[in-house]
Amino acid sequence: MTTAEKTKTRTAGRTRWAIAGVLGVGSFVNYVDRVNLSIAGPEMMREFHLSAAQLGVVASAFLWTYAVLQLPIGAIIDRIGVRWVNRAAALLWAIASFLTAAAGGLGLLMVSRLVLGFGEAPTIPAGWKAIGQWFPRSERGRATAIFDGCAKISNVLGIPVMAFLVTAYGWHAAFVFTGILSIGYLLVWWLLYLTPKQALERGRLSPEEFAYLREGGADDEDAPTPSSLTGLGHLLRRRKTWGLALGYASYTYAYYVLLTWLPGYLEKQFGVKLLAGGFYTMIPWLVAVLAQFLVGGIVLDRLIARTGDETKARRIVLVVSMLVSLSVAGAAYAGSVAVALVFLSVGAAGLAVSVPAGSSIVAVIAPEGCSGTLGGLVNFVANMIGIAAPIVTGAVVDVTGSFAGAFLVTGVVLLAGIFCYTVVLGKLDRMPAAPRKEPA
Repeated sequence: MTTAEKTKTRTAGRTRWAIAGVLGVGSFVNYVDRVNLSIAGPEMMREFHLSAAQLGVVASAFLWTYAVLQLPIGAIIDRIGVRWVNRAAALLWAIASFLTAAAGGLGLLMVSRLVLGFGEAPTIPAGWKAIGQWFPRSERGRATAIFDGCAKISNVLGIPVMAFLVTAYGWHAAFVFTGILSIGYLLVWWLLYLTPKQALERGRLSPEEFAYLREGGADDEDAPTPSSLTGLGHLLRRRKTWGLALGYASYTYAYYVLLTWLPGYLEKQFGVKLLAGGFYTMIPWLVAVLAQFLVGGIVLDRLIARTGDETKARRIVLVVSMLVSLSVAGAAYAGSVAVALVFLSVGAAGLAVSVPAGSSIVAVIAPEGCSGTLGGLVNFVANMIGIAAPIVTGAVVDVTGSFAGAFLVTGVVLLAGIFCYTVVLGKLDRMPAAPRKEPA
């Protein structure tokens, strides 16, 4: 970046970074809502007499509605906008948490996780679309690192808090806490989030910063959008869509293995108690957060600015980070908690670094007006594969009595993801818009 460009960046304003903060807080709350089950799971298994496979089904129930709704929710976000969709979504987060706290058996547990999946379905495609509108292409690595990194922070802070609440007050307290947290975020989002043009009109965004966004390639929020079926069908026929979706799916699979089973792995493999396991689990996620902010965000943006080649820069970061993430398979052979945490920390860091490079591609290659639809489609494919993660892991543990096979399966999935990100995805240029039918 030249001196003139740096000066222009400083004088343009920083409203966009405040918006990144709002998106990050939402991501944090969103993932605290998900991680509470992994902490409360052992207590629930004992109270409701559930097997590891049954708990895996409960954990994956969230993904059933979450994944299926990705296709329509992306198109809805393109039509209605990020602002109102996320308002309704945050309310559902709170309802789902309170329903879980009130559960007295497997039935209501399943219902509450289905509701949570419904409410959290817009989060990622809406966040990706908002970043595309609020950030120039040269800053999207850092913006995406904030958005996704805050999800990882939920594991650093949320896991020990959940472990303390479950240990001190019972598993119900953890879900009451996340319900209150979701209500608080609903108020924050309602009051603070605007689109760039709305912020400009209300005096919250300077004309200089608005011009800086547009000149840097930020998406136009008023760009025309095709009909839902036309846009979706057009994207499904593009090779780039499948390369990105399957590559991101490999990350999602590995992430859900760690998210849903890491405390259970430490307890079963090494006899670590719940509260201690909560603090041990902080370590891989803390390493992941630091790596994501420093490498996945800052280094990626600087590499793009230095080389001027988005395809080359993102591919370098993606391939290297995904290769590093294969370290999670090393936990299969760990003989102690310390060795296991080293493998898991290195693997989690690799996964975290891959996210800004991978997910920010949505706004780079999506046709104008279709970033929500593409984001929903990518997240749909990723989570349809991610659904298998807790179930496969639980089944392997039940059959073999250890987590070794589950971690090896995760390594194979990550290798497939590297192939899709490189060979299938191809060059990172914007896909052509869907053809529009002319009136007769």
